[in-house]
Amino acid sequence: MPVNTEEKAATLVEALPYLQRFRGKTFLIKIGGSAMDSPELVSSLMRDIVFLEVAGINPVVVHGGGKAISACMEAAGLEARFVEGFRVTSPEAISIVEATLGNTINPALVDLLRTHGGHAAGIPGTKVFQSTRITESELKPVDIGRVGKVESCHIDEILKTIASDAIPVVSPLGCELGSGKPLNINADLAAAALACSLEPAKLLFVSDVPGLLSNPEDPSSLIPSVAPSEAAALIESGIISGGMIPKVRSAIEALDAGVEKVHFIDGRIPHTVLLEIFTTEGIGTEITY
Repeated sequence: MPVNTEEKAATLVEALPYLQRFRGKTFLIKIGGSAMDSPELVSSLMRDIVFLEVAGINPVVVHGGGKAISACMEAAGLEARFVEGFRVTSPEAISIVEATLGNTINPALVDLLRTHGGHAAGIPGTKVFQSTRITESELKPVDIGRVGKVESCHIDEILKTIASDAIPVVSPLGCELGSGKPLNINADLAAAALACSLEPAKLLFVSDVPGLLSNPEDPSSLIPSVAPSEAAALIESGIISGGMIPKVRSAIEALDAGVEKVHFIDGRIPHTVLLEIFTTEGIGTEITY
């Protein structure tokens, strides 16, 4: 008998109460960062999401664009610039953003989910996120172009997709109220806004950080669990900084809107979603009341 047989069995038994608890629940998973750049990691992540589907959980995916959009912009002679976590998006750039998300990234994720035996459907964010432009006065002194904030979410198509036993895969594009034109939406904020409307049991941010760290310079200083008030204090003290600030603030808003738990997990680790959800110790940081 192989020496690791009992260990394998113990892993399955450890997952059992979580499988029972979460069957029929909805999980919203935002994927971005380095997890989007490695074909092997993307494949691993899509396999995890198919596992959730087979286990009777309803996964909903919101994806970013990251380096793929930057590469397409640079190929077109446009500079990729960011201001306070927002991609500067000129009228020329929004066409590239829309094409990269809608013609490349979104269908590729849908195809991978299907390759791993799942059922999936791509949904343009313009059908979901009703948005207004972030104006120059809100981010002085730079006009960041066709970048939006979510005012409301239309979730009918997402609910229909879930009801048809398929995984909705949503791009971070908004439909501008009034004009109907596309707006580039920060994918973290898009996912959090959708969570406020959908009220999933879990909102997971999969990126290229281990989670929340008590010492930003020490990856081993992971904080396994934190209350919203404690997370807010970490922002005030400067321990949480930079691009993590809007993620954490949006996580707290999602909790206040009815989401049960928010998780920050490292997409550079294979099968990170399964390790976080179906093991006692988890692998990242959870924020919960």
